[in-house]
Amino acid sequence: MEVRSHFLLSITFLLVLQYTSLYMAKLTQGTVGAAQINITTDQSALLALKSHITSDPHNILVNWSTTTSICNWVGITCGARHLRVASLNLSYMGFTGTIPPHLGNLSFLVALSFNNNSFHGTLPYELSYLRRLKLVSFGYNNFVGSIPSWFGAFPKLQGFYLYGNQFSGSIPTTIFNLSTLRVIVLSGNQLSEIPQEIGFLHQLEKLYIEFNALKGHVPMVVFNMSSLTTLTLYGNSLSGGLPDNICQHHPSLEKVNLGDNQFGGPLPSKLWQCTKLLNLSLVENNFSGSIPKTIGNLTMLKGIYLNSNNFNEIPKEIGFLHQLEELYVPLNALKGPVPVAVFNMSSLTTLALYTNKLSGSLPDNICQHLPNLQMFQWKHSKKYWELNPVNHDWA
Repeated sequence: MEVRSHFLLSITFLLVLQYTSLYMAKLTQGTVGAAQINITTDQSALLALKSHITSDPHNILVNWSTTTSICNWVGITCGARHLRVASLNLSYMGFTGTIPPHLGNLSFLVALSFNNNSFHGTLPYELSYLRRLKLVSFGYNNFVGSIPSWFGAFPKLQGFYLYGNQFSGSIPTTIFNLSTLRVIVLSGNQLSEIPQEIGFLHQLEKLYIEFNALKGHVPMVVFNMSSLTTLTLYGNSLSGGLPDNICQHHPSLEKVNLGDNQFGGPLPSKLWQCTKLLNLSLVENNFSGSIPKTIGNLTMLKGIYLNSNNFNEIPKEIGFLHQLEELYVPLNALKGPVPVAVFNMSSLTTLALYTNKLSGSLPDNICQHLPNLQMFQWKHSKKYWELNPVNHDWA
């Protein structure tokens, strides 16, 4: 009886083992088959893109061949887990062409970058199917029309770059439902309006909308976005003044570039509350009065750019800015002597004060106290020094 029981138990174990082996083999076969179908789908989508590229001056797409795994194609990165296309980066390759709807089949795509090419036309609606996207970057191409509202269909989107195209109209409000957005760069287009709904982006850190067709006042909600570290609206037709409590609502602000607009009035007296500010650019506006003494509290400042306004005084408190490297206050209404403190700022590399109504004389030991000075622009008492201006990168 005992032997018979052992025999039955052994038979049962073998049957279970055989069934499990067959099941796992079938499951593996099914997984491989599904993966193969998915890889084929990705390949077809990419080959469709290749067929829509009409100019490939560097013969880059020769590598895109069916005899090679798509994960080894130039510009393609596959995910380690699913072996699907996770990143498509064709930036700086000199391509000309259009974007086919087939790219909407790259369902595992996380990053899509076509910067610095000559893609043109409109963006196909099928791109809205790419729900895993965290980065969209189409900078410096020739896309036209309105920014598609379906950009609001990417629930994981963190970086949104459409700079250097020909998009026009308003920024679609659907984008402002994307709570994960950290960076928006729309510079160099023809956009005419910033909607109030931008205030819904409670995690937005960087906002660049330079060189567009924005006009009127900046929506007050922009000055209430406490998460912002960078605000750049240079080169528009914006007007009005800056709220006195701008820094109270921007505790993390590091870079402000509101130059070449039509802002006016005095600078906010509470500017000193932006304690993390690194760069302040308000060039070519209509600001007037004295630069507030409280600017001396912004001890992390590295660059001040106030060219072409109507400021009449530099406060001596500016000497407290021991990390300041660049000070531009030319083409203003400054009068009287330059505060001695300015000539004691050993961190300065650039000092531009030309075309004002300054008086007095330069200290004899100016170079002793400004050992890092590389450019000095000043015109007074037949003294004039000028070196090449420094380029600024706000990206």
